[in-house]
Amino acid sequence: MSIFEQHLDKNPANYHPLTPISFLERTARVFPDKVAVVHGDITYTYSELYSRARRLGSALAGRGIGIGDTVAIMSPNTPAMLEAHYGVPMCGAVLNALNYRLDAGTISFTLQHGEAKILLTDREFSPVIREALKQHKHEVTVIDIDDPYADGGDLIGETDYESLLEEGDSNYQWLVPEDEWQAICLNYTSGTTGNPKGVVFHHRGAYLNALGNALTFQLDSRSVYLWTLPMFHCNGWTFTWAVTAVSATHVCLRKVDPAYIFPSIKENHVTHMCGAPIVLNMLVHAPADQKIKFDRVVEVATGGAAPPSQVIAEMEKLGFRVTHLYGLTETYGPATVCAWQNKWDSSSLDERAAMMARQGVNYPTLEDVRVIDPDTMEPVPHDGSTMGELMVRGNTVMRGYLKNKEATRDAFAGEWYHTGDLGVTHEDGYIEVRDRSKDIIISGGENISSLEVEDVLYRHPSIMEAAVVAKPDEKWGETPCAFITIAPGKEHSLTQDDVTAWCRQNLAHYKVPKSVVFGPLPKTSTGKIQKFVLRERAVDI
Repeated sequence: MSIFEQHLDKNPANYHPLTPISFLERTARVFPDKVAVVHGDITYTYSELYSRARRLGSALAGRGIGIGDTVAIMSPNTPAMLEAHYGVPMCGAVLNALNYRLDAGTISFTLQHGEAKILLTDREFSPVIREALKQHKHEVTVIDIDDPYADGGDLIGETDYESLLEEGDSNYQWLVPEDEWQAICLNYTSGTTGNPKGVVFHHRGAYLNALGNALTFQLDSRSVYLWTLPMFHCNGWTFTWAVTAVSATHVCLRKVDPAYIFPSIKENHVTHMCGAPIVLNMLVHAPADQKIKFDRVVEVATGGAAPPSQVIAEMEKLGFRVTHLYGLTETYGPATVCAWQNKWDSSSLDERAAMMARQGVNYPTLEDVRVIDPDTMEPVPHDGSTMGELMVRGNTVMRGYLKNKEATRDAFAGEWYHTGDLGVTHEDGYIEVRDRSKDIIISGGENISSLEVEDVLYRHPSIMEAAVVAKPDEKWGETPCAFITIAPGKEHSLTQDDVTAWCRQNLAHYKVPKSVVFGPLPKTSTGKIQKFVLRERAVDI
């Protein structure tokens, strides 16, 4: 036995499980009167936010919700959505934040697969939730979120959110997880199959990635964070906890629209925000009468494909400074950052854009990210040309996929998480994504499974074959492009409008192909459709 193992046991004095809930407890104690949340004319201090979260946790516990139970929420960026990130895990439950852009069928699958016992839902989304519940096979208690800024919608629940809070105790002694690896959130990602995969987050990972965000994005107690990134997306990339950790202010925003974003930045003295590249494009191309000059630099972090140099230049003119991040749902959102080097300051715009296009280096809270040869599991040379697969490992990688041992095992093969993205490592150690090994289309920051879209197309009686690939798009980054072979005898019975209408009936609208091409599909000698050929064709369509 080592001398360091003698009488040096773990006990409450030197060990306490990490949980992001503690960020709210501390900030409410240190800065009770500071504004925590701004939502239109509504404001909550940190003391009030902590009280509301505790009442939510207490009310859920009073309804029999406990450790390992799933509580789903369907909401835009509202105070209720933020409070759920604390109140739900306070009683040991797991938060499943639903993507409100999804169709009823996918929402129904998610609720059933995650075994949600309670669903908190904003009344704006009552129509799609009502339809999803018709397809739902298990009992779920529905609670309405009657937000005053909601754009219509009926109340469909047994009670409303504020009434639920009245059932709770503001002095509720919330549950500290016995194990840091206890599940805190369940997020669904399209993956490479039609049905979404349930990504399980744990308290430790959420805690660490939140701190990684605070460090990387230079948040502090003077920061004001505008919620232009959906909180449902990887739990707002864990900024739901990061902003609170540094005692900064959350500014809620129901809709991502320049007409709301610019005034909110000015009126609320916003300093930080995040969003997919499409958000940057939206701001750059906003009508002149909506644009507002700021008296300070606004930091904006973007993920996915790097914005083109012209967009970066226009953003800088508007008063923004862009930071490029990379990550996946499986890594709690951001895992790498293109860490800025001071020597790049004197470079031309095109040179800086080329540097920024790289996915960069690992977060300080992530153990490692490398480009690795998937066959040998050896890192590729730092030559900027040898391709390999991006792989990551560390405490901010998911626990695994819910009810899917095979997919979890494959994802963690060789004791690394396989991202499925192909890239290179440059001489300075910065990584850069060059291609995707998975047929995922990333449109406006949302993952679209090509197989899911193909499945819908194949169900049309006039379609014999279908293949869907990504088509470059200036606004969305990528959009689905469908290549279709019409069934014999049906050649004159199908138009692009027919295909679009069919997809709109069976898919979320953002998944509907923007381009449809009819004709024979290129195949290998064994009959497999050659998608790489179709990707090349899609570029010129």
